[in-house]
Amino acid sequence: MSWISETPESEAHGPLRDIYDAIRKQRGKVARILRVHSLDPGALQHHLDLYMHLMFSPGPLSRREREAIAVVVSAANGCAYCVAHHLEALHRYEKDEAVLATVSTAPDQLADLRLRAMLLYARKLTAAPSTMDQAQVAALRAEGLTDPDILRINLVTAYFNFVNRIALGLGVEADSEEISGYADE
Repeated sequence: MSWISETPESEAHGPLRDIYDAIRKQRGKVARILRVHSLDPGALQHHLDLYMHLMFSPGPLSRREREAIAVVVSAANGCAYCVAHHLEALHRYEKDEAVLATVSTAPDQLADLRLRAMLLYARKLTAAPSTMDQAQVAALRAEGLTDPDILRINLVTAYFNFVNRIALGLGVEADSEEISGYADE
């Protein structure tokens, strides 16, 4: 739930009903972070389109890398909702429990240098955006990341900063029922 009113699926009609139905068909259920948009179906649709493009479309970065960025950004912002959701998703792609713990708590200690560079960039952009300079992009290039990779890292980072503020600002909560049971693209 959240701190504002939401339209439950059972009461949705018109464009909101269509959006809820499409989400349920594609993902198995409607996440609370999406339901909180129910008072503005247009914003919900645009949010969903951006999420699906950044996290599921073919292109730069693996799903593992995208989910790891989501976790590190959300951890830096103290967004328990998004950490829980995306750590659960990351677990589908990363089976090493030590790596999973390190992603959210100490990404600077990851042995995977490519992933470490991505997560350090994302964490710095989240925590101290005005201190970013070309050195952070150079560090990504030093690990073999291309400009399309770097753009996607930046966009996923920016997206999760946006979503974390929705969750934190509107009191969107996660529990075990909320974070499990989604279909993966």
